[in-house]
Amino acid sequence: MPELSNIERRRIQGEVIRPIWEELKGRLGPEEARALLARAITRSAEEEARAAAARTSGDGNPMQRFTAVFNATYRDRGAEAGLEATVLSAGPDHLDFDVTRCHFVEMYRALGLSEIADVLSCNRDGVFAQAYDGRIRLDRAQTIAEGAPCCTFRYRFDPDDTTR
Repeated sequence: MPELSNIERRRIQGEVIRPIWEELKGRLGPEEARALLARAITRSAEEEARAAAARTSGDGNPMQRFTAVFNATYRDRGAEAGLEATVLSAGPDHLDFDVTRCHFVEMYRALGLSEIADVLSCNRDGVFAQAYDGRIRLDRAQTIAEGAPCCTFRYRFDPDDTTR
């Protein structure tokens, strides 16, 4: 059986999350429900990152391995990847790209989950990088989910970062 694409996996998750989200909001209120959901999504992103790091472990620069994961998951998969992105620059200490269209946000909006699209999608990115390698950080000034025309991804690798 072929592996599900990220966008298909997230669509299925969104369909399951929608009634859970409505129930949580009704019982806990939107702020507490959002915080609870954000913690669960963070744990999921960390688990995915640790699995990706284990699959790609070995010699070489962690930022370049991270970039290879990005390429294999998004850049090389075309429309099924869920993102339309323009890579601006990549090197041993950085990966800079802009997402010009996010099919994830569009899908969450279609599922009636606009108010938590950022939690379900955007919040994964920095957490994923940190869990993949604690020396990789994401700096993002804007997202499509927040209404910006593009998402700005600026990943930085600092080999001397010991905060991990």
